[in-house]
Amino acid sequence: MELTITDRALEKIAEVNKEDRNYLLLAYDADGCGCGVNGLPSIRLKETKDSSFQPVNCEEMDTIVHYQQKTFFAKEMKLDYNGATFRLSSPNEMLNPIISVQSLLEKDFD
Repeated sequence: MELTITDRALEKIAEVNKEDRNYLLLAYDADGCGCGVNGLPSIRLKETKDSSFQPVNCEEMDTIVHYQQKTFFAKEMKLDYNGATFRLSSPNEMLNPIISVQSLLEKDFD
């Protein structure tokens, strides 16, 4: 799994990351969706990781994914920021075009 983060997205992450959290977590957010397979790929900032998290190849920032959620993400992805929201896409599809800036600071699925 590989993630590329655009300069615009990196700048916004740095601006929001006031607590200097160490990791960008790719998270599959199924809260309120009825069951574990209905949800949306999202992102969170996470302070620490444990053995249930696996690294994601990303040159721009230390990025991780929970081993049980990696199946919900594409092999190649790009994270961009359009001035209002983050957009997570793959070469084949838009995974989530409306990831709020606030979602970076939400509960990080410990």
